[in-house]
Amino acid sequence: MLTRTLPVIDRDNEAFWTWGREGKLAIHRCANCACFVHPPVPFCPCCESRDVAPQPVSGRGRIVTFTVNHKPWVPDISAPYVLALVAIEEQDDVRLATNIIGCAAEDVRFDMEVEVVFEAAEDLWIPLFRPVPSA
Repeated sequence: MLTRTLPVIDRDNEAFWTWGREGKLAIHRCANCACFVHPPVPFCPCCESRDVAPQPVSGRGRIVTFTVNHKPWVPDISAPYVLALVAIEEQDDVRLATNIIGCAAEDVRFDMEVEVVFEAAEDLWIPLFRPVPSA
């Protein structure tokens, strides 16, 4: 488990940080144009509608890019650890900055299929990703 600085929760991002309690990844979606929006904001950057609300998504995606940190930059986080941008399955241009867990750092690859898992931290649920198990 990584020690983290926790985010400040507001009306726009609350679902993203709390729906993990039920195992759901919440991404805002515009009711007007169906565009997914992340990070969560109170308007759609695609059509400028204010009719956006959190919606559960599949929790699956792919690694777009990543870096392996070999230095322990943050106290209590042991190296190496992987920071990645994950594109969600529902809309490829929506990216989440996250950690990849559940595999050795040297096994992480570009375009690797991943799925969300949640780490509890106080009243929040941090979305992390792990490789999708082989069928």
